[in-house]
Amino acid sequence: MYLLLSILLSTVLGFVLLMLGPLYGGLIAFGIVLGCIFKGLYLLNDIHSRISKILPKGDRVQEVYKKYLEEKEQNSL
Repeated sequence: MYLLLSILLSTVLGFVLLMLGPLYGGLIAFGIVLGCIFKGLYLLNDIHSRISKILPKGDRVQEVYKKYLEEKEQNSL
């Protein structure tokens, strides 16, 4: 339902921008697209910062050492 409404509103907005002419319509359309891109990048950065606070990065050296000890223990049995 929301997708259909979004498509219809986008179509109406496109027709309005075409009626404004290439200068004003193109400028407004460029602003809308650029604004959406910047908002998306901001949200991705926010999600990344929140996830990296929750899930700290593991120490690669300790992981490899643990794996080595487990393999050594399994081979000695």
